[in-house]
Amino acid sequence: MNSGEDALRVQIGDRTLVGDDTGGDGPPILLLHGLTATRRYVLHGSRTLERAGYRILSYDSRGHGASDPADGQTGYAYADLGDDLHAVMDGLGLDSAILVGHSMGGHLAARMAITAPERVDALVLGAPAHLGRPSHDPDRWDRLADGLEFGGPEGMWDALEHSPDPEWNAKVQTVVLQRLRRHLHPHAVADALRATPRSAAFDGLDALEAIRCPTLVIGTHDRFDAEHPLAVAREYEARIPGAMFAIEDEGTAPLTWRGGALSKAIAAFLHG
Repeated sequence: MNSGEDALRVQIGDRTLVGDDTGGDGPPILLLHGLTATRRYVLHGSRTLERAGYRILSYDSRGHGASDPADGQTGYAYADLGDDLHAVMDGLGLDSAILVGHSMGGHLAARMAITAPERVDALVLGAPAHLGRPSHDPDRWDRLADGLEFGGPEGMWDALEHSPDPEWNAKVQTVVLQRLRRHLHPHAVADALRATPRSAAFDGLDALEAIRCPTLVIGTHDRFDAEHPLAVAREYEARIPGAMFAIEDEGTAPLTWRGGALSKAIAAFLHG
């Protein structure tokens, strides 16, 4: 597999998933991004883990970034995303890997650790928000999808709940709009917004107790990221046997938003 931008291409039927592969001979780390994000929004460009000798792989989820959409509007359930994860690992010749996921990507990584534990060497679960059941407020996700579909990135931003901190709100707006403009198929991202939250990655929070690989849970303070409640991250930590926990200092930007600091925390966990 050649290294470089868009070097990783996995064919699944008529659909192509696009990503990056740094090459290298070190342990493989596979990055899994969140809903409405792309592969660039896990480590945010940090090469700390790559320089530490790891082989870093990433891909845009179906319908996101440069990857092709699903075959239908509902093909974005966690089961579908899980099939893609298996196919990507198979396509790369990976029997197992370290999975590093943010939000939806973390939920997907946890699903893999529960359903196919032999494929997961270690887990890093950044800002988990999923309770192991379909969203209790699907209308909220429909509003976000409608905002994106009919109003573009600005329309989705207007539909989001905003931080009461004006300075932080302005910073988040810049990042969110940049992120949303990276998608080649924004209509597919809107479809994912409607479909993914209506599915479950695993069967309730108790299912997390089956995870046996080394796990790092990364929480965020609610002041800056209420979309990913700290209480949920603490539930993951409590239920996953032996899980470690990390969080940013109070008053600073979320650790999951700062690639360099996040990579250092991951490296410390893996070298522990």
